[in-house]
Amino acid sequence: MKYYAALLNMKDREKNATYRQQHVDFLTQMEKESKIFARGRFMDDAGGLVIYLADSLEKAREIAGGDPYVTSGARTLELHEWDMKLAQ
Repeated sequence: MKYYAALLNMKDREKNATYRQQHVDFLTQMEKESKIFARGRFMDDAGGLVIYLADSLEKAREIAGGDPYVTSGARTLELHEWDMKLAQ
């Protein structure tokens, strides 16, 4: 498995509020399926970050693209493979 950083930048605050619960439910399900390493919002309300676990960029894009925030247009999706390094 590889790590993929999904930057979810705020696009539409009204849609963001409307789809919040669906987004949280989606992330909860992805966590149950062990497809998320970490997640959280930016404290300046600019959006959030999800680190997905997947075999390929295409699979990660498929998973991340299913987030209701993305499908509704509430947030944009920027996805990158992430070479995680732990601090020593």
